[in-house]
Parts: sequence; structure tokens; C-alpha cells
Amino acid sequence: MALLERVSTLVRANLNDLIDKAENPEKMIKQVILDMENQLLQVKTQVAIAIADQHLLEKKQKEHEEKIAEWNRKAEMAVAKGQDDLARAAIERSLHYKQMASSFTQQVSDQKLQAEILKTALHKLQEKLGEAVSKNDLLIAQNRRARTVNRAADARTKAVADANQVTFERMKNKVMHSEALGQAKNEMLAETESLDDRFAKLEKEEEINRILGELKARKGTDA
Repeated sequence: MALLERVSTLVRANLNDLIDKAENPEKMIKQVILDMENQLLQVKTQVAIAIADQHLLEKKQKEHEEKIAEWNRKAEMAVAKGQDDLARAAIERSLHYKQMASSFTQQVSDQKLQAEILKTALHKLQEKLGEAVSKNDLLIAQNRRARTVNRAADARTKAVADANQVTFERMKNKVMHSEALGQAKNEMLAETESLDDRFAKLEKEEEINRILGELKARKGTDA
């Protein structure tokens, strides 16, 4: 039966392997669950049909057994009345129903076996479906946790990056401030040195003039 083959394939499926190999595990497990639910509905329908057929065959078997008993009573009655020909006909009719009842007995046995196979398949498929649903719930929970962890990691990364950026800006501003301060100091020092040099040059010029004047005055005295 193709239905039982499909059910057997689903039941034998290793969900962990399917999840590991799937590009989108959550989507894959949902598809498996959908397939199982569809097959489960079909198996339930087949189980109901099989049980109904079993009951019908059992009813037919019982009817034929009742016919056997009825024609046996008629045969006994005919014998009691001394009507052997009628008794013989009743016995022949009883044997016919006995043969039919035997056939129905075998059909009932086969139908019971088929119904049990379908019931077993239904039970196993229900268990597998429960396993798949649990796997799906677990996957959803894992994915949610993973997304939460990823968002938290991204937030931490951004916070660190922002903090590093602020630190870098502070260092940059500090360096620029230090450079500007150093340049200002150099300019002030250069200006101070320039002023000192001018005064020093002026004082030196006066000293030279003084000495020169003294030399000229001395030379005039000597003359």
C-alpha cells in the first residue's frame, strides 16, 4: 500500500539529520509536520474504513453461521419426518453456507490484520508527529534565543564602537589642543626672543657708540 510506504518513510526519517542538513531548519521541520498531518488524516480515514469493513465481514460471517445452524435444524427435522431427500438438500445447503462462512472467516482474519497494521502505523505516525512538533518548538525557541543573543551582541559591539569613537575624538581633541598650545607657546617665545634681541642689539649699539666716543675723546686729549 502506497500510503503505508509513505508513512513508513516519514516514521523512519531522522529529524536530527534533516535539521542538520537543512539550509532553513525551521522551514524544513514545518514542512515535515505538514506532510505528517496530511498523512495522519489519510491513515485515520483508512483505519476507519478498515474497521468498518471488518465489522461488515464479521456480520456476513455471523449471518452465514446462522444459516448453517438453520439448515442443520431443517435437515434434522426432515430426517425426523423420514424425508431423506429433503434432509439431503438441507445438508447440501448447510455445507454451502459453511464453505461461505469459512471464506468470510479468512477475510475477517485478513481484515483484522490490515486494520491492526493501519492502527500501528497511525500510532507510530502520531508519535513521530509529536516528536516533530517538539523539535519545531525547540527550534523556534533556539532561533529566538539566537536572535536575542545576536541583537545583544550587536548592541554591545555598537556600544563599544561608539565608546571607542568618543575616546578617539577625545584623544584627537586633546592632541589638537596640545599642538595648538605648543604652537602658541612657540609663537610667544619667538616674539619674546625677538623683542629681547632688539633690545640687546640696541644696548650693544649704545655700548659700541659709548666706547667709540671714549676712544675719540681720548685721542683728542692725546693730541
